[in-house]
Amino acid sequence: CYETALCELLGSPVLPLLSKKGDITIGGAFSVYTQTPKSSPSLTETPEPLICSRYLLFLKETITLFYRISFREFQFAQTMMFAIEEINNSSSLLPNVSVGYKIFDSCGSTLPSTRAAMGLINGQERTFGKTCTAFCISFCIFSLCFLFQISHFSTCACLSNRKVHPSFFRTIPSDYYQSRALAQLVKYFGWTWVGAVRSDNDYGNNGMATFIEAATKEGICVEYSEAISGSSSYEQVERVVRVIKTGTAKVLVAFLDSDGMDILLEEALRQNLTGLQWVGSESWITAHHLATMKYSGILYGSIGFAIKKAKVAGLQDFLLQVHPSQDPQNHILKEFWEETFGCSFQSSLQGTKQCSGSERLRDIKNPFTDVSELRISNNVYKAVYAVAHAMHSMLKCGENSETVNASCTLKSILQPKEVVKHIQDVNFSLKSGEKVYFDERGDPAATYQLVNWQRNPAGDIVFVVVGSYDASLQSGKEFTMNGLNITWVTESFERPVSVCSESCPPGFRQAMIKGKPICCFSCITCAAGEISNSTNSAKCSPCPLGYWSNEDHNKCVPKVIEFLSYEETMGTLLTAFSLFGAGLTLVLLFVFFWFRHTPLVKASNSELSFLLLFSLTLCFLCSLTFIGRPTDWSCMLRHVAFGIAFALCISCILTKTITVVIAFKARTPGNRVPQCLASHQRMGVVGGTFLQVLVCVAWLAQAPPFPHKNTIYALERIILECNLGSSIGFWVVLGYIGLLAVLCLILAFLARKLPDNFNEAKFITFSMLIFSAVWVTFIPAYVSSPGKFTVAVEIFAILASSFGLLFCIFAPKCYILLLKPERNTKSHIMGRDLQKNN
Repeated sequence: CYETALCELLGSPVLPLLSKKGDITIGGAFSVYTQTPKSSPSLTETPEPLICSRYLLFLKETITLFYRISFREFQFAQTMMFAIEEINNSSSLLPNVSVGYKIFDSCGSTLPSTRAAMGLINGQERTFGKTCTAFCISFCIFSLCFLFQISHFSTCACLSNRKVHPSFFRTIPSDYYQSRALAQLVKYFGWTWVGAVRSDNDYGNNGMATFIEAATKEGICVEYSEAISGSSSYEQVERVVRVIKTGTAKVLVAFLDSDGMDILLEEALRQNLTGLQWVGSESWITAHHLATMKYSGILYGSIGFAIKKAKVAGLQDFLLQVHPSQDPQNHILKEFWEETFGCSFQSSLQGTKQCSGSERLRDIKNPFTDVSELRISNNVYKAVYAVAHAMHSMLKCGENSETVNASCTLKSILQPKEVVKHIQDVNFSLKSGEKVYFDERGDPAATYQLVNWQRNPAGDIVFVVVGSYDASLQSGKEFTMNGLNITWVTESFERPVSVCSESCPPGFRQAMIKGKPICCFSCITCAAGEISNSTNSAKCSPCPLGYWSNEDHNKCVPKVIEFLSYEETMGTLLTAFSLFGAGLTLVLLFVFFWFRHTPLVKASNSELSFLLLFSLTLCFLCSLTFIGRPTDWSCMLRHVAFGIAFALCISCILTKTITVVIAFKARTPGNRVPQCLASHQRMGVVGGTFLQVLVCVAWLAQAPPFPHKNTIYALERIILECNLGSSIGFWVVLGYIGLLAVLCLILAFLARKLPDNFNEAKFITFSMLIFSAVWVTFIPAYVSSPGKFTVAVEIFAILASSFGLLFCIFAPKCYILLLKPERNTKSHIMGRDLQKNN
């Protein structure tokens, strides 16, 4: 010790609830009593002494929650004493150094906590002249203190700020991790629309702010966020419960301390608040006093993260040995005994039985004697050992001696920075094997157990571990489930649903609703060619090239390749008509060949007739090249065959027309039929066809047609067509056929009134009119027809014009050959029968 100026303590000394002297004093503060009476401090009057009690007073009505002692907090205090006794009995940790303690009541509020801290600093004497080593190494184990402290229950993330709290440590994880774990939990169960209630203090406000931030990143919306505190008025608590009850969210995230839960649940019972899935923070999720039949209708099925439970060997025996006789002058032990057994040591109290002192704690089951789930008590245990290990290292215990249990080298003055450094560097294992250490912010490893409120066979509420959270694991793998069934608020295994809008199935996308949170949306079907293959897709993805969306818009499938095939109905019908036309033409060819020696056939220029029938057969058959999957050869063949076949056909008709005109002129006086007319006919047909052949060869040489996948006209399908290669070549081929047809039509029209009974020019005129009408109509239809219908129009034009030529030119002749053979005479053909009748 060292001499200092005399100091005088102002006011009454603050006495601890429990104390023991030692070389090193460890201070502790626990909320053994949790409330203080409300008073208005005055600057002119001495404040009333702070008396801790447990009652809550509302303005409109009083809700009584009167317990003189919190068994849970008293267990924490006894756990601290137990750990210190273990250390004092240890030969390896702080050998020959006695550890004492001073345990104060913080009453669960700031002012008594500050008073407890000042009690540790000031000491108990009114006047003192020496400051001893014990003061320099005093520690606090509670939530709010101004010494070097290691908290067992303070989870606010704000305390990790080393600039503001440079000497703060804790053995309970920071809410920085718990809040994010709760957000991941809510996301895991698919709840995107939740309500929230919090304690109106640093614990609740900071924890909820972190939760909302993390939840927003996970796509979760908070419908409302309400706050209550121990000082909230009845009207305020009533309003909060009314907001929760009228909300549409089916899940309530409660970031409340134990007192806040007490207040909220009492009003929830009054308003009959049921049917909500509660998600709790570590401060109340394992609170046994809440897991009673009184609140089971509200909280049954609750789920939340809790501090890992542990076993502390020997603690139960230590707790069961607590007895007022340990310190007869200590009022807290007497009050604990009276509260536990419902008796009184004062015989004068009416209606209360006399405490004998022979009652046994082994016969009592309450939060004090229950060591089945040591969570916070284990944190207290670790905090005491952390102080001891820091002191062991700082006092150089055993370094200068061969024996392990040598006395530690005590220092007269300990610097604050040195104390913080040694606590920061502790790294040890408990008897249970659990490692204890602090990170750079003074926080322990963040691990939680996910607990669910379920009923055991006896009907009691038990906390079942259904999962875990370890912040040290890889991102995305911190949260795991152990496969156990979870009981929900509905007392079933069916998970409740809490969403603002029903999920959008695959094939739909979310569309935001103006003025609503992002979790409220409408579902819109993906556009054609776009898909969404997951639930609640924010947008639809376009299909890659060559693919298209299926009918449900949840999968990209290869686009349908469209072309005129033989298998489809239209292709089959066109093929049938083409073969029918070709067959009919061959039949007529056979008829003409059979009657080749008759006057009618001879008069029809049999050679040109046979050649014309052959060319018509080719015209019918060339339409078949337009049906089927386009290839390089079929694309070139279809247009060349079409052009040459029709050029041959029209050349034959044109030559026949010219022959008719020449033959008629030869019958007039002074005119004679040229002897080489037959050779001229052949030259005319060959010449007319040869020019078309030259055009086709040039077309194929320069830019031949080729198969082409058309994806522009119809986005949902691929139209497999023949690209013309050179449009000029196609139109020249078509134009040449039109030119021959126009010349033939003009000549046939001029010769339509020749005086014979059988005037072939008249039939040629009709055939050319039909031919011209078909192809004039074909042009706009061809240009405007989509996909395979373009090919169908072209085939229809080929067949229609071919049938027109066949029937107009050859039908009248077949009628005479087969049905009116009496007219098949030279005299009738020349019109002489008509002259005789006249």
